[in-house]
Amino acid sequence: MFEDLKPHLIELRKRLFISILAIIVCFFVCFSFWKIILEFICIPLNNVLPQGSKIIFTKIQEPFFTAMKVALFAGFLLALPIVFWQFWRFVEPGLYENEKKLVIPFVLSATCMFLLGAAFCYYFVTPIAFGFLVNFSEGAFEALPSIAEYVSFFTKLVLAFGVGYELPVVIFFLAKLGLVDDKMLMNNLRVAILIIFIFAAIMTPPDVFSQFLMAIPLIGLYLASILIAKKVNPAAKDEEDSESDDDE
Repeated sequence: MFEDLKPHLIELRKRLFISILAIIVCFFVCFSFWKIILEFICIPLNNVLPQGSKIIFTKIQEPFFTAMKVALFAGFLLALPIVFWQFWRFVEPGLYENEKKLVIPFVLSATCMFLLGAAFCYYFVTPIAFGFLVNFSEGAFEALPSIAEYVSFFTKLVLAFGVGYELPVVIFFLAKLGLVDDKMLMNNLRVAILIIFIFAAIMTPPDVFSQFLMAIPLIGLYLASILIAKKVNPAAKDEEDSESDDDE
C-alpha cells in the first residue's frame, strides 16, 4: 500500500515545496513594504478608536514579529494564484482531458473568490465588528489595543471570509467530478446552514450582527452552489438523458 501511495506523496511534497517557496518569496517582497501594509490593515480600527486612543505594543519583540506576520499574510495573498495552481497540478493526474483544461478558470475563480471574501470582510465587516468591540465598554475603559493581538484577530477574520467564499468554486469542481449533485446539496441544506452559522460564530466577533454578515452571504453562496451543481454535474445530466430515452 505504501508503494502505491509513494508517487502521490512525492508529488504532494513537490507541490507543497513550490507553494511554500512562492509564499516565502512573496513574504520577502512584502516585508519591504510592511509599514504601508500595516497602515492599511489598521485603518478599520483607527476609524473607530476614541479620540486620544492609539494602538500600542507591550512587548519589546512585538513590533518585529508583527511586521513578519503582516508580511507573511500579505505574501500569502500575493502567492494565492501559485498556491491554487499547484493544488490543481496535484489533482490533475486524476482528471479527464477535458477537465484538465479548466486550470486557468479554476486558478482565476479561486483567487478572485478568496479576494472577494477578504475585501467584503475588510470594507463591510471589520468596521462594524471593531466598532462594536471598541465601544462596548461605553467609556468605562481606555482603548489601547495591542498591535500584535489586533493583527492576529484581523488576519484570522479575513482568512475566514476568504476560505468561506471558496464554497462555489469547491462545489463546482466536486460536481464536475460527479462527487456531489444538486439533490444532495438541497437535502443537506439545513445541516449546511447550521454548519455555516457555527463557523460564523467561531470566526467572527461575539456580536450577532457580525455573525450574520458572514453567515448570510455564505448561505447565499451555498444556494448558488446548488444551481452550479445542477448545471455541471455529469451524473445528473446522464440521469436526465436516460430518463428522456426511457420516455421515448
